[in-house]
Amino acid sequence: MIEVVRDRLRLRFHRPGHDPDDDEASGSEPTPEVEFVAYAVDCRLYGRLRLAGDRLTDMLNACEEYVLVDVLAESLDSGEVVETAEVVVRRDELVAVEASGPRGKTERRVRTRQHPLGLKAGPYLVEGYLHAGVGMDPLVAVRRRGPMVPMTDARIAYVSGGVRQLRDAVTILVNRDQAEWIAPAASDDEVAFPDVPVDPDRGPLLKDFTGQLWGISPD
Repeated sequence: MIEVVRDRLRLRFHRPGHDPDDDEASGSEPTPEVEFVAYAVDCRLYGRLRLAGDRLTDMLNACEEYVLVDVLAESLDSGEVVETAEVVVRRDELVAVEASGPRGKTERRVRTRQHPLGLKAGPYLVEGYLHAGVGMDPLVAVRRRGPMVPMTDARIAYVSGGVRQLRDAVTILVNRDQAEWIAPAASDDEVAFPDVPVDPDRGPLLKDFTGQLWGISPD
């Protein structure tokens, strides 16, 4: 369930197969369950929910504070997972959000070009594709958008409980204001994440973020 009250976004999570809104009783057609994962500096917060028709990107950018109900929390330090009844998180405490679900109305989409980018924010490395208008500098496009910027065909790397983790996602919304640097990728070739050791069993990961590292200036 998603609810917006006075610039506060309320997300109520549930275990697979259980619908807290009881769609059958209401007679409405249930919307698909999606996995939602929020990445903070010291933990991951995740669960499953039913998204509304609006894009999650727009809702996260419209609200500065989120209430997560019945969510699982994973400590990055120990890897321990606990369930918490309710936690309030400010947008400036989040590094990234991963979610599947609707991409928004087709009539609102405009022609764009995909730009491979990599970034570092807190303990996370993220790579994926930024969609920007044809002819627009992708780094300029990042600055002109809301704080939560979507990257498609994305991957995020981090360490939990001393073990390196890699997660692929259809879309990862990165908090531009938390980025330490953003770098345009040299190509789409499969080479290594910066500063992340290559797993000998899997080989290199994706793109080479070599060259100049582009920081986000205050203006």
